[in-house]
Amino acid sequence: MTKQSTTPGSDEAEFSENKFDQNWVGKIAYVIFRYRKPWLILFLLITIVLAGMASQLRVQAAFNKMIPLKHPYMQTFLDYAQTFGGANKIIVAVKNRNGDIYTKEYMDTLRAVHEEVFYINGIERSSVMSLFASNARYTEVVEDGFTGDVIISADFAGTPEQLEKVRANVLKSEYVGRIVSRDMGAAMVAAVLQDNDPETGKRLDLQEVAKKFEDLRTKYENDKVSLHIIGFAKSVGDIAQGAAGVLVFFAVAFVITTVLLYWYSGSGKLTAVAILCAVAPVIWLLGLLPIFGLGLDPMSILVPFLIFSIGVSHAVQMTSAWKLETIAGNDGLTASTNCFQKLFIPGAMALLANALGFMVIGFVEIEMVHELALTATIGVSVMIITNKMLLPIVMSYLKFNDPAKELKGRETSGDWLWEKLGFLAEKKAGSVAIGIALILLAGGIYKARDLAIGDLGRGVPELRPDSRYNQDVDVITREFALGVDLLQIIAEHSSKDSPCVQRAVMEKLEDFELAIRQVDGVANVRSIGGFVKFTTQNYSETSLKWRTLPEETAQIAQGTSFATRFGPEFMNSQCSSLPIAIYTSDHEATTITRIMDQIKLFAEKNDTEEFKFRMASGNVGVMAATNEAVHAADKWVNLALFLSVSVLCLIEFRSIMVTLCIILPLGLVTVLCNAVMAIMGIGLKVNTLPVVALGVGVGVDYGIYLFERMKHEIADTGLSLRDAFVSALKQRGTASVFTAVTMTISVLTWMGSALKFQQDMGLLLAFMFLVNMFGAILLLPALAAFLVGERMRGKAH
Repeated sequence: MTKQSTTPGSDEAEFSENKFDQNWVGKIAYVIFRYRKPWLILFLLITIVLAGMASQLRVQAAFNKMIPLKHPYMQTFLDYAQTFGGANKIIVAVKNRNGDIYTKEYMDTLRAVHEEVFYINGIERSSVMSLFASNARYTEVVEDGFTGDVIISADFAGTPEQLEKVRANVLKSEYVGRIVSRDMGAAMVAAVLQDNDPETGKRLDLQEVAKKFEDLRTKYENDKVSLHIIGFAKSVGDIAQGAAGVLVFFAVAFVITTVLLYWYSGSGKLTAVAILCAVAPVIWLLGLLPIFGLGLDPMSILVPFLIFSIGVSHAVQMTSAWKLETIAGNDGLTASTNCFQKLFIPGAMALLANALGFMVIGFVEIEMVHELALTATIGVSVMIITNKMLLPIVMSYLKFNDPAKELKGRETSGDWLWEKLGFLAEKKAGSVAIGIALILLAGGIYKARDLAIGDLGRGVPELRPDSRYNQDVDVITREFALGVDLLQIIAEHSSKDSPCVQRAVMEKLEDFELAIRQVDGVANVRSIGGFVKFTTQNYSETSLKWRTLPEETAQIAQGTSFATRFGPEFMNSQCSSLPIAIYTSDHEATTITRIMDQIKLFAEKNDTEEFKFRMASGNVGVMAATNEAVHAADKWVNLALFLSVSVLCLIEFRSIMVTLCIILPLGLVTVLCNAVMAIMGIGLKVNTLPVVALGVGVGVDYGIYLFERMKHEIADTGLSLRDAFVSALKQRGTASVFTAVTMTISVLTWMGSALKFQQDMGLLLAFMFLVNMFGAILLLPALAAFLVGERMRGKAH
């Protein structure tokens, strides 16, 4: 360390390299503080440039970024997205508030909505379906056979006679419960969105699409008609709108953190410096994202918030150490050089642990999660510069006339408590702490077994239950028979000889329908097999006893020929790929798992070389793939997370026992976090999986800072384990508690978010931050009493 007797003071010409630690950290410190003005100017210029770059950012989301494209289900989805439509469907239900749909005024509104949806940029126009669509037809049995026509004729003008004819046509069709509500009080316009903008060829801007549909609602909704809009694009728009509110929470957290930091430090200058240097990595991160080709989405928009909190945490450790140096009689420059040499290694290692924690999230094969991992990794990486270099440089220019008086804060206010907690580093008390931890571990493991993979509850789980979107989901689910959750299975036949008219194929589809209809959670199943049976019944004067598969190919062909009128709903143009639509009662994780398990079982028993059941498309198929991707990644994320953090601890402390003392409390808190999720009904999904990694990555800071100080106290002064623990707590404990509480309060502000997943993440991160701190202070010394004992002291001597 730089000696007081050789303090360089403000005269940097007196700087001598031999006044610094004779190791690589000392050499870096010499270069940084010898040329601190050029470094400060460089960092300032970088901040200004990156602030300009950050202005180009905007919140965005794309459908393909949110799904596991490499999953086998998604290969099926992509193969048939153009043929049968993707999962990116949007529905507008137009509901008459005062009666049924058969009024001229209502029909005029429905037709106007249909036409406006048809011309919205990005809509696959051939997919637009409503009563006014040309492929919305009815069929009926008459004396001479079959007759049919469009439900609403091209010359429809809304006369009473025409309205009654439309009513009769609807009742003759299959659309009651599908595009017309069961009570005849609402009708829908449904369409599928393209992946790319047809005008520019670029990825479709879903937020712009959502805005156009919201404008549609504003234009046509009144006291007589209500519009209810659902679909992926609309949900993305609502989520993005809610995500923009994170700026308010950032402002609130900024104010709360500033006030608490001033209360803790007792110095306006130190508070300003700490806050500015915590904001700097946020600016750097936002400026670097466009350079790396990244943007912000509703998930990663929380990362800058988190980076600010982590920045404050490390700034508090640095400013607390700087104050102690200054109060001891060192000037600002000497205090900064000493702090840099003391804290650079533990601080950098802690930040590297954060970065590794973020990087391992990348095991989830979803592009949005990859971008989240990269964004967070960039954020904590630049913090090594802004916190470990920029902050000490800025503090080196601070001057106080009476440091002991002006810098009187609350860093030592917890010393009385730390003295009392010293007994935890002894085996007798430590055994009690470990015993309590084991009881908590057993309870956590028991309860964590109930943790579900995927969404829990109805509607879009990212939004609050009382959001307009989820209210619209409730209305549509209640009014229409098929619901909004669709799982599509593709029955593929390798033959090119019209397999859809072969009885063996129809029998297999019939068996599949029968098996899947029995599964709890399946609301309805539609396929060409069932449609052929329906057509056969109609050919037999609608007698129910003839609702069966015909024996003759020609009779089956009658049904399939009628099916072609519905476009690609029942088959592709080659008649070799036959989609089976399974409408589910909800999209809860347990429902999806139960249905998919039955489908897999059926496919395993019935698949042949020429005829296979391929999974899966539809929004439920996407959810199934996502759930399986999260489940597969979960164990690897945890394994890689704890393994990488353990390696870092081994590198720094060169002791397996010390590493275990730091890692085991983190493992306990991870189990408890899973138990809390199970208790609160929060599923393990794309939004919550990163929480554990983030919590462990940040939580390891407490243990690293604490044990690094204990190691030096034992090595430098020969203190016993208990005394070294108490001394480390006096130097780092109060700062750790303060930062844990501050970060917890900051993320708890997310509870006010319009987005449910931000609420969940805020609650879980608050739990991880706070309980990890207690683990480091209460459990770490108890483990050290048994695993380390006085061995470190023996090595020191």
